[in-house]
Amino acid sequence: MNSALSALLVSASICLSGTLAVAADEAAKVTSLMSKDLPDYPGKEGLVLSVEYGPGGSSPIHKHEADVFAYVLEGSVVMQVKGGKEVTLSPGDTFYEGPSDIHLISRNASKTKPAKFIVVLVKKKDVPAVMPVK
Repeated sequence: MNSALSALLVSASICLSGTLAVAADEAAKVTSLMSKDLPDYPGKEGLVLSVEYGPGGSSPIHKHEADVFAYVLEGSVVMQVKGGKEVTLSPGDTFYEGPSDIHLISRNASKTKPAKFIVVLVKKKDVPAVMPVK
């Protein structure tokens, strides 16, 4: 499955069903935990997601057009945005992406153990949570 199609499916599935199991080669499961309009910020919403990567799992290159805060619960996750350094995060570590960042790397650091993290997005209401980047 190509990266753009994978990211588009992730976005559509989050918006429509709240849960996603991406193709086996991606090994990602995204579950929508909460969506809430933010009355103090007209036109904005908060979205809380749980992301699980199986061993060796990853997400294709994407962007969010949102302020994104990630918190690692289990395992280790490798993250990098365009222009930033690649970092490996462990349980208790956090990561931030800005609205204009392109998320180049988001993958499980382990080929044998799963990884799980929580993502909180503050975004425009009618904009997809995930957008593919070529």
